[in-house]
Amino acid sequence: MKRALVTGGSGAIGGAICRELAARGFHVVIHANRNLDAAAELAESLRAQGAGSEAVAFDVCNGAATGEALLQLLKPGPIQVIINNAGIHDDVLLPAMTPDSWRRVIDVSLNGFYNVTQPLLMPMIRSRWGRIVSITSVAGLLGNRGQVNYAAAKAGLHGATKALALEVASRGITVNAVAPGIISSPMLAEAFPPERIKQLVPMGRAGQPEDVAGLVGFLCSEQAGYISGQVMSVNGGMI
Repeated sequence: MKRALVTGGSGAIGGAICRELAARGFHVVIHANRNLDAAAELAESLRAQGAGSEAVAFDVCNGAATGEALLQLLKPGPIQVIINNAGIHDDVLLPAMTPDSWRRVIDVSLNGFYNVTQPLLMPMIRSRWGRIVSITSVAGLLGNRGQVNYAAAKAGLHGATKALALEVASRGITVNAVAPGIISSPMLAEAFPPERIKQLVPMGRAGQPEDVAGLVGFLCSEQAGYISGQVMSVNGGMI
């Protein structure tokens, strides 16, 4: 059974991705930083449905701690699917943005991508099969007021995706990014009232986490073996 690691797997989109990959037959390693209880609860529910799953906790910004955790995960064999889903917001207009706000957002998305992906690459390469998918954002394509840090981090992941895809293409490994638009979550109502969503999204509604998860699941399948280096949007027609 191939194993998949989903960073930030205890959140709305991350959880939907975990359930999708479990349904496709992967053993799912659900990562959390502070919210290990939620990750463990999801892992338990997946196991109750007959899937293989476990929960782990580490800070993707801490390279040493991440490396130690991944070393333990690699003992049974390679992780062949990596979903880089961990990310944070710290929204404020750039004139008021503190250095800490800039660094924290960049650190989780970009340094987190490196800290998780790099140690897992050689075992994946030796297996001659792999799928790497980074969850980015429409903000990395269009920009967004108050999100210069977030847009920069996600756009950086788009570049990393395209470059890494070239490096591992001959090893049976695909590398892609999925850029969600406005997706339903517990925090959505505060940021985007329904009338604002109708103005922004041609389809007139927010997407569901399962809309993102379905595309991620396909990109991790055998059928998607010739798709690599792409940034795919799930945004109801925003662009």
